[in-house]
Amino acid sequence: MDGEGPQTLCDLCLAQVCSRLDALCRKGADGSMSLIWAPLFPQELADQLLQMMATKGMLNDVTVGIFRNSEKLRLRSASIRYCKVSAKAFRLALCPHRLLELDASWVPGGLTGADVILGLASNPDCRASLQMLALNGLSLNLGSPEKDGGVYVGFSSLQGLKTLHLVNTDLTDDILEDICSLPRLETLDISCSSVSELNALLKCKNTLRSLIAHRLYRLDTSPVRLLFIFAQLHALRHLDFSNNHFANDDSESRVDGDETVRQLLEAGPQILPSLLSLDISGRKTINDSALRGFVESRSGLVFLGLLATGLSSSPVLSSHENLKVTGEANEKQLWEALRRYRERECFVKEALIHLYHLTTDTDKPQPDMLKLVVEAMQSHPESPHVHLLATACVFNLTTRDLAEVMPVRLMSATVTQLLHAMETFPNIQQVQSNCLMALCNDYLLQNVPFDRYLAAMLVIKWLSNHEEPTLQRIAVAVISVLVAKQLLTVVQQKAMLGVVDPTLKFALSALWNLTDETPTAARNFIECQGLELYKEVLESYYSETTIQQKVLGLLNNIAEVEELQSDLMDEDLLEHILSLLQDSQMVVGVRYFAGGILAQLASRAEAWTLDHALRRTVLEQLHESVTTWPHLEQEMVSYRSFRPFCSLLQTCQPSGVQLWAVWAIHLVCRQNASYYIHMLTKEGLTELLKALDTHPDTHSDVKRVSQSIVLMVQEQQTPCEVANSQTEPGKS
Repeated sequence: MDGEGPQTLCDLCLAQVCSRLDALCRKGADGSMSLIWAPLFPQELADQLLQMMATKGMLNDVTVGIFRNSEKLRLRSASIRYCKVSAKAFRLALCPHRLLELDASWVPGGLTGADVILGLASNPDCRASLQMLALNGLSLNLGSPEKDGGVYVGFSSLQGLKTLHLVNTDLTDDILEDICSLPRLETLDISCSSVSELNALLKCKNTLRSLIAHRLYRLDTSPVRLLFIFAQLHALRHLDFSNNHFANDDSESRVDGDETVRQLLEAGPQILPSLLSLDISGRKTINDSALRGFVESRSGLVFLGLLATGLSSSPVLSSHENLKVTGEANEKQLWEALRRYRERECFVKEALIHLYHLTTDTDKPQPDMLKLVVEAMQSHPESPHVHLLATACVFNLTTRDLAEVMPVRLMSATVTQLLHAMETFPNIQQVQSNCLMALCNDYLLQNVPFDRYLAAMLVIKWLSNHEEPTLQRIAVAVISVLVAKQLLTVVQQKAMLGVVDPTLKFALSALWNLTDETPTAARNFIECQGLELYKEVLESYYSETTIQQKVLGLLNNIAEVEELQSDLMDEDLLEHILSLLQDSQMVVGVRYFAGGILAQLASRAEAWTLDHALRRTVLEQLHESVTTWPHLEQEMVSYRSFRPFCSLLQTCQPSGVQLWAVWAIHLVCRQNASYYIHMLTKEGLTELLKALDTHPDTHSDVKRVSQSIVLMVQEQQTPCEVANSQTEPGKS
């Protein structure tokens, strides 16, 4: 994953080819695709096209068919890693090419090592040309050596092989014997395989430069014999004899392995004198003195794998500045561990545990580290343990302002992985929590490209199944930004065309509901430049009362949030809203919402930053306008609570503010008495209304409406409730 800079022109062109593959191809009788017209692709471009199709998850039996045209699409380095390609499709599409490299690791659907070898061996060119083969995670299905028309078919039939990766395979001792007869074999990875002895390595002792033998759990060879074999590998430069420290393995093979490593460290430079790189991560019984002697006796050493050994803080390492180390002593060692052990879940987990603790309070941008964390998630898409740790690290590495200085493409890939984690592990609460906290970042949500629809659906799904208050607030904040940005785009598009249709009305209603008593959503609306857009809509849709009401309703929600009221202190905006309030030809619904905005803003004299003469006019017009409004039978507005009215009903408020508030409460109580009167009593507003009624300075218009509401409350109460309210201490 390249997190730096824009995509190359080549990548953009190949992405277009991938997206239009259906239009560029025809299907044959067997359903496979072939290009209708194909130019002679530059060889590297054919490799890149195959790689991009694999990365995008679109390489399968149907689409891989385009590579049957081996004259125009000439492959040299082919990867079908994780792609569902059958043996037949593999043989027809890839085996005709003169391949140098092939990665068929973790291919689902039944493709075996035998299928691959037989297919490649059927092409004489491949027998000689293939230099690298990776079959990690496949069943080799190579019992006894097979014959194909009298010709021996096995790994040794691919005489050009220099590099072979067989991690997590059913590799046997017999197959290893066959492999080690390869005349050019330089790199061999047999990690997590089922071999029981390594004597076969002596057959390639003069060519083998790199041996990777991580966690050979069935190895049954004494330390003395293992050390003898290693000592004969004269060309060996890199040895990986690490172990899975999480395996709780007390078997003889693990004990013998630890003892072999101890003897190797103490044997001196006469054993493996050319060794430049040694990985013993996970070997927990090695002592510091053995490590010190090994390092000091090998001046040419360039790498040591010491993760989960307890030795990565050894003083001897500090005197070798150019020595690369995987460990947990510092971020540099952890970076090296995540880079080298991307495919090993046990070491990825270990590195992430320590990375989380090291980055808890970091204020330093680390894009290279974040990239490795994301790649670890990509390499272990089904591992809950990796995702639990990785999502926590993502939060640490992108929190506060850190995301803003990261490459946008890297952040896009990061969000994509967070969404994958939410989708894959819906029942792991801590993974969901980590993802929500990482996503709750205004910069990320507003500026980074990702699948916003998927994000919104996942967060809404989480909200529907969980009630934890803190995470609910975070989830609502994320949703508000995701949805607001999309809905504002819809409103802007419609407003530019001047149309009034159900889509525009729905978008405006959704934004109105989204910001109702949700300060975070209201703030996000402003940060998404919603206010500027709504000012234009108010003016351009002056005669559309349904549009006006929805716009003013949202502005009411903003006006109810004290810390956001300053954003509404715009003289042109307030004078326009005042004109709507004063317009006797305008429907009451529009005038009502216009009055609500002005009442909230004018209720706080200390926060009013415009001309005070304008405030006096607002207060006068509020009182005068409300007295002219008729009783409405049709429901115009609904409230989740009356909390926003509490400050407006104080006895110190101007009469215009009070009158608008009591008129609004009276309206909804008359239309739905059982619901709203219960809310009034529960939230304590009945006492505020009684206080208004008894206060000597309350205007008679306000008193009249307040008394009417209190009477409705009493009519809804039982005789016992009325008696209790009259005798309750402190109540009149």
